[in-house]
Amino acid sequence: MANETYLVNQIDPSCWEIRENMDGAMHVSTFLVLGKDKAMLADSGFGKGDLKAEVAKLTGLPVVLVNTHADGDHVLGNKPFGPAHMHPAEFDRYHQTVGRDAAVAPLWEGDEIDLGGRRFRVVLIPGHTPGSIVLLDEANRILIGGDSVQAGLIFMTGAGRNLAAYIESMKKLSGLRAKFDKVYAAHGEPVVDAGLLDDLIAGAGQVQRGEVEGAPGPAAFAELNALVYTTGKVKFLY
Repeated sequence: MANETYLVNQIDPSCWEIRENMDGAMHVSTFLVLGKDKAMLADSGFGKGDLKAEVAKLTGLPVVLVNTHADGDHVLGNKPFGPAHMHPAEFDRYHQTVGRDAAVAPLWEGDEIDLGGRRFRVVLIPGHTPGSIVLLDEANRILIGGDSVQAGLIFMTGAGRNLAAYIESMKKLSGLRAKFDKVYAAHGEPVVDAGLLDDLIAGAGQVQRGEVEGAPGPAAFAELNALVYTTGKVKFLY
């Protein structure tokens, strides 16, 4: 189902992708996951529409809001949902973007989000931002990857981005590959195979070593003064 702002797709029996277009330049996908007792909204998008109304069409359960990181396209729809759960390394970035009065709650490495019959474990993966996290559902072999694990354009330019840390974080996730098969991604295709991690590690390494030639990025990002580095299936703005 769709309206002018959101395109909603069911991607597994208890999860929906809610896709928000961003002025034609790109899109961002948030994910609503239902348990028996609660629902989890992973990120809230750019805040252009009434996301809470879209969520209410899908569930009447209490909604726990979790942010994979605090970039604007993931948090600007937060306020209608109450406290935002995220790693504390993202608090300052979040408050600078949304406002100092915005309520937050900490999520730490290893914390579990129990929705009733469906659990997600928090895994810290700094690099894209200092407090970027992914959410691992071992029982259903799913990883919610935010911006860090995706086949779209990964931003590695600007304050807080660190390519070396990103590579180490992708290696960390590679060590968990036996626990998940699919990744729900914020940009590009919403569902990607876990094997994309190999491409991300290899591609980021090539960029770090200067083995890839950059090209001008989309006009919408010209002010960032960065280049796009394409390596196989993945792209980095760096």
